[in-house]
Amino acid sequence: MRSLFWRIFASFWLAIALVAGLSLLFGHALNQDAWIIARHPAIKELPDKWVATYRQQGPKAAQQMLEQHKRRFRVDTQVLDDSGEPLVRGTFPPRAAAFEARHQERLPWRRLTAEYNGPDGESYLFIYRIPYPELAAWHRSSLLWPFAALVIALVVLTVFSLLLTLSITRPLDRLRRAVHDLGRTAYQQNSLEQLSRRRDELGVLASDFNRMGQRLQDLIGSQRQLLRDVSHELRSPLARLRVALALAERASPREREVLWPRLGQECDRLEALIAEILALARLDAEPGARQPIALRPLLEQLREDARLIAPQQEIRIVGGEGMELQGWPDMLSSALDNLLRNALRFSPEGQPVDIEVGKEAGWLSIRIRDHGPGVAAEHLPQLGEPFFRAPQQTTPGHGLGLAIARRAIERHGGKLLLGNHPEGGFVARVELPV
Repeated sequence: MRSLFWRIFASFWLAIALVAGLSLLFGHALNQDAWIIARHPAIKELPDKWVATYRQQGPKAAQQMLEQHKRRFRVDTQVLDDSGEPLVRGTFPPRAAAFEARHQERLPWRRLTAEYNGPDGESYLFIYRIPYPELAAWHRSSLLWPFAALVIALVVLTVFSLLLTLSITRPLDRLRRAVHDLGRTAYQQNSLEQLSRRRDELGVLASDFNRMGQRLQDLIGSQRQLLRDVSHELRSPLARLRVALALAERASPREREVLWPRLGQECDRLEALIAEILALARLDAEPGARQPIALRPLLEQLREDARLIAPQQEIRIVGGEGMELQGWPDMLSSALDNLLRNALRFSPEGQPVDIEVGKEAGWLSIRIRDHGPGVAAEHLPQLGEPFFRAPQQTTPGHGLGLAIARRAIERHGGKLLLGNHPEGGFVARVELPV
């Protein structure tokens, strides 16, 4: 991964290194003795040439060399031996030496000293006196390339900063536009497709945002579909109530007595539908802290409640002793109660409803099986969608029971698997983490 962190880190370190290097460079450039001795053309090659002339041609030729050197560069030079005695007269006048001794703080020249070791092991001390105007002129010319280096460094840093800034701001601008589109529910998944192919943190963020945006779009679509389904389901009982009321207004007292039970029945259906819709909506709210749930007592209680509505049906429970999980008892009880009521509704008389509980690989499994006709294979994927009812279903209902059960189980981190049993009947399998 080409990490954005390392790009920023390297850019900052490059800037620090360039600034530090240029600071050291200018520190040496601003009147440092070693810098001037090593760089000034009147000084840097003189010791080698002078020592060679002095050894090969003698003091007179060496003195002439210094005088020629002064006329060319306007630099006074003295050469001393190990004991501090001058080897030649040099080019520095005695009166100037006396002036230097009296006015050391206000001299018109810069005094530099450098020790030179000859090939024979002897040491020579070179003393240079460079007038300040000459030194300033040389500084102006010698600092051109450091200033050029500074300009180049600034250009390089500017380019790096621009590229780094663009590599951050452009993706962020794309993300900003994607957030804006998402807020307007006009998000397109391919709007961040190119950005998600990046192999850095912004690419990972774009991929996660893509998944989140698609999930939100799916949720918004499902909510809109749910509202359409709710309006459709509510319209039917309301229409029947309106027709019944219209008939009751024109009916005789005897006919009204027949219509009143029908009105009450439609009101009960409407109330039950609204209750199921509210139950489905409450599953999206924050349920609070999880609690330990003892599974076998919960299933026993559900069996006792089911006997009130289907006393002739046998409900067999296998397993579940001592098993516990963390969750919300009311929510899980409602989900399992919906599954058990569906099994009782479709299971024929004389055939039991089986509840089997098992545990394997960190998952707790609850299987609720009836011995009814089952569901056609082409309708199995739609089971659990709000307001969906299989075409062959003739029992009353609104198609919300399985949707409530699935949502409640998913809130527990589990999943609901629906299918037909190989030996006949229908099986609802609940898998919950423990």
